[in-house]
Amino acid sequence: QLMESGGGLVPPGGSLTLLCKTTGLSEKEYAIGWFRQAAGKEREGVSAISRFDGTTYYSDSVKGRFTIFRGTDEFTFVYLQMNSLQPEDTAVYYCGASIFRWDADRWNESEWYDFWGYGTQVIVSS
Repeated sequence: QLMESGGGLVPPGGSLTLLCKTTGLSEKEYAIGWFRQAAGKEREGVSAISRFDGTTYYSDSVKGRFTIFRGTDEFTFVYLQMNSLQPEDTAVYYCGASIFRWDADRWNESEWYDFWGYGTQVIVSS
């Protein structure tokens, strides 16, 4: 299971830290990814982190503003630190786990993730 938390309402320029808690997953998960879906839009990849070597991935729209990192207990907790938030960051944020296969070149494609949380809402508004 995956469970997201940490969403909320924040003014433009503000910060939030999202948490993805994983339980009961195989120790062989390849990666954890963060995706978001704004109203009326498709789900898009935001960031991901590889289990094997800690390689991180970011979409161009968040690079330099968001940081993904994991807790000390390997993949039990994966965080997404979001700074300089803008109204266009408003969306429901989901974390996904890639268990059965992994292609680093396709980290931002939701089809490559096997399990998902229910999401946490982020609203950036003044």
